[in-house]
Amino acid sequence: MFMGEYHHNIDDKNRLTIPAKLRYELGEKFIITRGLDKCLFIYPQNEWNNIITKYKELPNTKDARNFMRFFLSGATECEFDKQGRINIPLLLAKYAGLEKDCVIIGVNERLEIWSKENWGTFITNNEDSFSDIADNLFSSNLNI
Repeated sequence: MFMGEYHHNIDDKNRLTIPAKLRYELGEKFIITRGLDKCLFIYPQNEWNNIITKYKELPNTKDARNFMRFFLSGATECEFDKQGRINIPLLLAKYAGLEKDCVIIGVNERLEIWSKENWGTFITNNEDSFSDIADNLFSSNLNI
């Protein structure tokens, strides 16, 4: 399970250092793709395979086709260099607005990479509704 928030800089060659603990959990090869809300998603290979299996079960509707095009067209298999960095494809870096300051967050089965600005905006726009979101998602039996 991925969790935590880490701040790192992306360099001028679109390389981003991933913390050692997260590198271990990702494994040698993993998938990076467009995420939702202007961030990138990174999946370990086994989790990616689970997603692809679920996608194969989707109906052939316009929404399903469009989502798969968006999600899969940017997907790239990656691995770490000797310094523990990943090379983020330019197309993906532009999509997420990654220029210098980045935030890497663990979200259960995946990592997300955000520009510092987009992450700050997301937090600001959602922090007041966090309690309401939790109430809507979880039954009263769950204590968080």
